[in-house]
Amino acid sequence: MRRFLLTLFLLAAFVVLGAGAAGLWWVQQPLKLPAPTVDLSVEPGTTPRGVAQAVADAGVAVPWQLLYGWFRFSGQDRQIRAGSYELERGVTPRLLLNMLVRGEEATRSIVLVEGWTFRQVRAALAKAEQLKPETLGQSDQELMARLGKPGLHPEGRFFPDTYTYSKGSTDLALLQRAMRAMDKKLDAAWAARAADLPLKSADEALILASIVEKETGVAKDRAEIAAVFVNRLRAGMPLQTDPTVIYGMGTRFDGNLRKKDLQTDTPWNTYLRPGLPPTPIAMPGKAALLAAVQPAQSKSLYFVSRGDGSSHFSSSLDEHNRAVNRYQRGIEPAPRSER
Repeated sequence: MRRFLLTLFLLAAFVVLGAGAAGLWWVQQPLKLPAPTVDLSVEPGTTPRGVAQAVADAGVAVPWQLLYGWFRFSGQDRQIRAGSYELERGVTPRLLLNMLVRGEEATRSIVLVEGWTFRQVRAALAKAEQLKPETLGQSDQELMARLGKPGLHPEGRFFPDTYTYSKGSTDLALLQRAMRAMDKKLDAAWAARAADLPLKSADEALILASIVEKETGVAKDRAEIAAVFVNRLRAGMPLQTDPTVIYGMGTRFDGNLRKKDLQTDTPWNTYLRPGLPPTPIAMPGKAALLAAVQPAQSKSLYFVSRGDGSSHFSSSLDEHNRAVNRYQRGIEPAPRSER
């Protein structure tokens, strides 16, 4: 009798050990996917059983009961996080559980470029992969109201940066992040502003920074370009900056700025209207924000492109005209006569 009981015990032990070994082998084996990648969405509140069922419903060739058993056996079944996941070929039950517990969601990214207008931002968001176009068809005014800023012009209010997002995120949520980032950067820049700036508010600093962003060809000139505009504001001179005129033209701009355009009035024509334009004209980056509030110590009132991206700065109109002749018209100054 004792021998019989011992035999039964050993057989049971071998079965348990065999099952355990088989289980350890199974959790390391790649799951069979119906495609190179499979999207898996785990909604908030989904039970571990529901997650296992969702994996099977996504086309993964695995009995959901077996997968659920693995979740329970691991002791991590209650740690599974909601989110949008992307399963790739080679994923095993162990790797799948690790992904779900760590919340390693499938992500994409979009770059909002310094100097872009809001029209360009919206076009990029509309083309962004796996980003839900929640604001599609809404006007800029409607969009800003949804962002909690009713009546605020959207231009320049979003910080240019690289933003990652999970699959299924909305364009509205991404814009909310970009707007909060710009608010934070602008507040920090305004707090660090130089004394005696001819700017009344952080909003005016944002407008100036957007102009500096559009006028800067090389980074080393940024603070000097800001100084030109600050000096003009102090002197009561019109800013006379082409990017503001172009912005005011909107879709009418065909790539060429003509004399008649400079003579056509819009709220953004800084040749005809004194002071800053009513809104930013683009998204300024951090460097442009800092240049606007910490311009170079300079007496320059003019600048002209050298043709290589850099600018020549002048403090008098005569010097500026000579620079225009040299760099824009190719007329070299006459050599000085020796006595």
